[in-house]
Amino acid sequence: MTPPISAATLEPTALRIALGAYDYGEFDAGVPVLAGEIVENLFGAARPAGRKGAFALFKADDWLLGAATLPLAMTAGLETASRLLYENIFSATRGRHLARVWNYVPAINATGSGGLENYRVFCQGRSLAFERYYGLGFSARLPSASAVGCDSSVLTVIFAACTAPPCHVENPLQVPAYDYPGEHGPRAPSFARATIVSGPRNSTVFISGTAAIRGHATLASDRTDEQLDCTLENLAALSLACGLGPALDQNGRSFRHFKIYLRHAADQPAVAATLKKNLLRDADHVSYLHADICRASLLVEIEASLFGVSGLR
Repeated sequence: MTPPISAATLEPTALRIALGAYDYGEFDAGVPVLAGEIVENLFGAARPAGRKGAFALFKADDWLLGAATLPLAMTAGLETASRLLYENIFSATRGRHLARVWNYVPAINATGSGGLENYRVFCQGRSLAFERYYGLGFSARLPSASAVGCDSSVLTVIFAACTAPPCHVENPLQVPAYDYPGEHGPRAPSFARATIVSGPRNSTVFISGTAAIRGHATLASDRTDEQLDCTLENLAALSLACGLGPALDQNGRSFRHFKIYLRHAADQPAVAATLKKNLLRDADHVSYLHADICRASLLVEIEASLFGVSGLR
């Protein structure tokens, strides 16, 4: 596991997402790294594959990858920006299946257009794009995803699409996000809790951003330690639902990448100590990130990407 960034660092380093082999294949997520790895490279040295709309495209084996940054000042606002970027994704991925999307949303908990929280504005644009492309039954096509706040004035969206139809998985302890009641916004969040992509020899599993939500309600809104315990329980239930055993293939040979988002930077040492005992292993790739989360009441969120998973059970 990569050691923490030195406390002597004067300016926080933003996480960089690497899709290609050169600088033009790295994208600034606008999320400061508190500890761990400062570059996330899930797919190796992908090769450039042109552009589609706002997206720079890359290919790695059977994966089609894309990344786009859209300044909100160039659109009519966040809802329009999210709708446009997702329409670009659907255009780029024709003939493929969305497996994972990462969304970095400016001022995610601030009040946006129409008096809605920015996350709800983003969800509205994303949901409308899915419905327009797939029709009213679009929830069956939703991939795993995450959406966190970023220190930027641009909306950044990154996707991974595959050729084989994936399997999308829900958590038995949680209401599917796309079925949330209206109290969470005019359009429910558009994502699955996890996605499994099966290959000829092994599988890839994407675990969406997971937090202390039981059913559809936030638990322990002012306690990071209790929220972390609930998050780990949700991850265990989701891991079992995916066939990974109780701890995300902890005893397997897969390559595991984790991003841990923390609303309060001071929580990082305690959270890291708990995860070292209960989830992480030395070979894991881990980044602890300082970010606002999709609900103002949430203090910690964990996502995972597992490659080379064998013998799903």
